[in-house]
This record gives sequence, C-alpha cells and structure tokens, in this order.
Amino acid sequence: MINPWLLWSAISTTARLSTVLQILIFLPLTLATLSRQAFLLHSLLLLLHSLIHGTMVMLWGSDALSVLQVPMHPFLLLVCFNVFSASANPWVGSATDWWGTALTLMGPLFISMEGLSSLLVAQKVGQEGKKLVERGELFQFGLLIATSATYVVSAWWIVGSYPTAASSPLSSTLLGVALTTFIFLTFIGFWLRRTNIIESSSLALFLAYNVWLCGVDQKSFLDPASSYAPLLSNLLPHFQTLLNFLINTLPKPVLIALLYRLTILHLASRILPTIGADSWEFEEGADNGWENRPTSTLTRLLLTYRQSIFITVYSHLLLLDHSSQMWWRWANIFFTLVIWAVELLVSSEDDGDTKRWKVD
Repeated sequence: MINPWLLWSAISTTARLSTVLQILIFLPLTLATLSRQAFLLHSLLLLLHSLIHGTMVMLWGSDALSVLQVPMHPFLLLVCFNVFSASANPWVGSATDWWGTALTLMGPLFISMEGLSSLLVAQKVGQEGKKLVERGELFQFGLLIATSATYVVSAWWIVGSYPTAASSPLSSTLLGVALTTFIFLTFIGFWLRRTNIIESSSLALFLAYNVWLCGVDQKSFLDPASSYAPLLSNLLPHFQTLLNFLINTLPKPVLIALLYRLTILHLASRILPTIGADSWEFEEGADNGWENRPTSTLTRLLLTYRQSIFITVYSHLLLLDHSSQMWWRWANIFFTLVIWAVELLVSSEDDGDTKRWKVD
C-alpha cells in the first residue's frame, strides 16, 4: 500500500514543477504567436495570480494551493488568446503599456539585486572556505586546488568569449577596464587583509559569466516574435512542431540568465538572516531569536512571493534585445565591482563582524 504522505508529496511536487514549466513555455509562446501586447497582458495576469497565490500561502500555508493553481495558467493563456483574437479593448492596451514601462524601469533594480546577491554569496563562500581551512592541511590543499581551477576556468571562459563579447572598441575597452579593476581590487583586498582567494575566485567566475553572456549566441537575443517558428497554426495537428519549439525556440541565453538570477537571489535570501549590524549574529538565543529580525522578515517575503519574482524577472529578460542585454551586463559588472571596492575600503578592521567575514 502506498504511503498517503509520499503520494501527496509526489502530487504537490509535480504540481510545482508543472507550474514552473508552464510559465517557462507560455510566456515566450504568447510573445511568439500573438504580439508584444498579448505577452505583456499574459505576464501581468500571471503576476496578479502569483500575488494572490503567495498571499494565500502566507495566510493558509497548505500544499493544496500548489495543486489548485495548476489549471490557472492554461486558463490565463486562453484568456489572452481570446482577448487578442479580435481588437482588444483600450483598457487592455493601457494596462499592458503600463506593465511594459514598469518592467523597463525595473531593470536597474534587477541588476543591483543580482550584483549584491552575487557579492554576498561570494563572501559567504569565502567565509565558509576559511572555516574549512582551519580544520587542517587537507582542506587547505583541496581549497587551494579548487580556487586555482576556478581562476583558470574564469580566464579560459573570458578568453573564449572575447571575440564576441568585445565586438566593438567600446566593449573591448570596458572588458579591459573591468579586468584591470578586478585585479587591482583583489590585490588591495589581500593587502588590507579583507578578502581571500576563495572570495576573489568566486567573483572572477561571476565576471566571466557576465562577459560570456555579453556575446553568447547573439541571434537568440533578436526580436523573439520574428525568430520563433509559426507555432499557432501547427500546434494541435503537429506535435513535432511543439517539440521543435521547446528544443530550438526557447531563448536559451535568457533561460541561463533567469536560472542564475533566481538561484543567486535564493541563496542570498538564505544568507541574509545570518548577518546583520547588531550582536544578534552570534547570539541565536538572544531575545526572541531570529524570527523578529528584519532580514528574517525579508527572507520570508522573498520565499513566499518567489513565483512573482520569477514571472517578473523572466518577463523583463524576454523583452530585452541583445544590445540591451549586453549593456545591462556591463552595468552589472561595474556595479558589483564598485560595491566590492566600497566594502573593501570602508569596512573597519576593528569591526567584529568584518573579522568574522574576512580573512585575518
């Protein structure tokens, strides 16, 4: 006899996976087969639904909500197809224009969140690596090999990406400035004893990843509506067309950027409750514990409304053409380097928190 708990866990997990896959497929599908306006309407409807769902999860907290929301995504897709089967009402155009403008204005917010989260995760990795080094020479030797390999992989990745990432004199200049800044900040951090090779190698990998995205498969960043296959007329009679859409048409660089951004935000949200500007950091039992800390509240909100963040980030990335994507990547690189420089130079050497987060 099947355990009811295992059966329900399998059903709820399948429902969550189905929700993610539906969002991943339906948003570019709407953009490909209808129009930019239909895509924005679909994205807005998905966002409103996710906000309602997240609020119900916060108030109710039942796994049944994951199962109940599965049919909502096909329903919202059909609503968009129905609305744009004829001339859409003016209020639909106003709503989609407003949402498109909002997504455009959110660009700096997404870049700053990704950069700060990447820096936070790199520092956390450096902190945990320092703890492992203190356990013995075996760990020290293993981490030395790992960081050396990370530097080599990052350098190889940057060199391999150079022909496409530095396709213009300005891009090549920005790449040179970014690499020079990174090297100088690394040596400054070593000299001030406020960083270590683990943190530095993690940021080198972050730098290589962004440089790679600046030049990877530029055709994938062209106008999606013009590059996608004519799926609508063949969707029902030809399953092969749908399969080709899934394999060849989904914007792979966008999916990679989406996966990285969501992963780094999730990791940063897990790290936030462990740091702070007060003495609670190392006194988990003080007062009422962790629950009343502002960072814990922020983490709870991020995890509760993670589906809304997923939809918003994905919609923003789908709207970017290659040129916009490339310049946002350069902005991300320099923003992260500036924040790292400020953190290295401003943090006090006598601060207890700094000592625990940095190498002595």
